[in-house]
Amino acid sequence: MSRDAFSDPPRDRSGTPDPEPRSASRRRAVTFEVPDEANSRDENQRSGQGIRSFEPESSRDEPNDSIRAYYVRDRAYLLRGSQMHSLSNVGTFRVISVSDLATYSYKGDHARLEKDLRGLAKQALIKDSTLEISRKQTLRVVTLTKTGHRLLTHSNQIREDQPIYHGLKKRREVAHDADLYKLYQKETGRIERSGGRPVRVLLDYEITRRLNRDLARLGHEKDDPDRRGEVAGKHALPIVHGKISIPDLRIEYETSELELKHVDLELATYNYRPRAIVAKASAGFSMYGRAGDAQRLRRVLDEHKITQEILTL
Repeated sequence: MSRDAFSDPPRDRSGTPDPEPRSASRRRAVTFEVPDEANSRDENQRSGQGIRSFEPESSRDEPNDSIRAYYVRDRAYLLRGSQMHSLSNVGTFRVISVSDLATYSYKGDHARLEKDLRGLAKQALIKDSTLEISRKQTLRVVTLTKTGHRLLTHSNQIREDQPIYHGLKKRREVAHDADLYKLYQKETGRIERSGGRPVRVLLDYEITRRLNRDLARLGHEKDDPDRRGEVAGKHALPIVHGKISIPDLRIEYETSELELKHVDLELATYNYRPRAIVAKASAGFSMYGRAGDAQRLRRVLDEHKITQEILTL
């Protein structure tokens, strides 16, 4: 089952912290119903007149696939529900492999995915790239463009407090970062089987940004262990060997009893040093590893007498 990272009804996002500064005076996207045949018309011929409408996705598994026009700064973007669904997921996770997007968001329907990606790329909302990740292996991924980020920011389609991103952050780590979407799918399956419901995703970028902001406010006290401990506690982050540990991914979710909780996840790979593996496990993060890396991860933890389940990605 496909799961979105944005499960609450969309709301106004004017006050949302985000990697790209937002202006309160910017015009938010206004959506309009558009007949299918209008998809081929020149968008410059369309005006902003009409009845404003808002309609959340019909379900997280099967987005409403009618075409809608989203107006930002007097420019119209025509998107199907499945395309907005993909934009939201890509913006939330920064980078997603095309194969994983097909598996989890399109239920294996590669033809429909390719059609959607072509439409998004034509409107300059996404960048579709094939990157070399080793001498013998490439990976096809999608990211938001600045235009896509701007549209998603003002579309009212995801939670107002859900950070969104555009562009690649660390090209050398693209394979690791792209796998976080798959990691999310695996973990939210566990959450939902227990009656829970995911509500927000925080990547390490956002957790680190917020942590550093608060540490900077300490001024001359930033090196005081007690004060650093207070800041770490505010962000629910553990301290291991004197250092604040940050997970790859945090999923905030609502339990069946309507309690808000979170789970911190780490995707450990073959190039992790044993010390790093031990530190992440000692921090209490849920550990995931690719099938080829799981045996080494277990061996390292066994050598350090750490009892920790390694979940296979």
